Amino acid sequence: MYIVIVGGGRVGYYLTKALLDEGHEVVVVEKNAAVCTAINEELGSICVRGDGCEATMLAEIGTGRADMLMAVTGDDEDNLIACQVAKYKFNVRRTIARIRNPKNEALFKKLGVDVAISTTNIILEHIEEEVPTHPLTHLMAIEGERLAVVEVKITPELATVGKPIKQLSVPPEARLILIIGANDKYRMPTPNAALKAGDRIIALTPHEKEAELRIALRGA
Repeated sequence: MYIVIVGGGRVGYYLTKALLDEGHEVVVVEKNAAVCTAINEELGSICVRGDGCEATMLAEIGTGRADMLMAVTGDDEDNLIACQVAKYKFNVRRTIARIRNPKNEALFKKLGVDVAISTTNIILEHIEEEVPTHPLTHLMAIEGERLAVVEVKITPELATVGKPIKQLSVPPEARLILIIGANDKYRMPTPNAALKAGDRIIALTPHEKEAELRIALRGA
């Protein structure tokens, strides 16, 4: 996938490093010249100095062909704007924003951000980690928000295999983040994406909706 990361601080750095290790094409947009230089010296010429909220900057780095944009600066407003520009001007399929104030989560979702999270690194920190083979596995709890990042495994015998996500009764409070296929290839959980045997679904869900999410994805 081609992924744009707005913000080259600690969160952006670790996300970038993890994504590069997994073979993805990544470009980082960072305002601070020193931070940008440090990233380029360590990870290669992947960081562009500029403002990720500006359409001209996003156009310059080819955001129109991006599969995902992650805005992970320390400023909620900047992250929101970057995601909105990516979504509505460049038709980026998936936008993810870091938020410092959990009270902004509802606003971000209302304004079109696909995933708004207030804990750093929860998307990729444990994706490659070995986990037990239970149908639903906790990857990380989000302190103070009663939320968890979970992994749901799709096994061959399930009735949901072959069904598109739009036909499943996924609780509206839950957010599907990534689908990891049996071949470890990533794809986006769009409404028309069909579940396949061997898929692992990474989702963000309130604790009280875990059972409902598991039933929706696995049928039991």
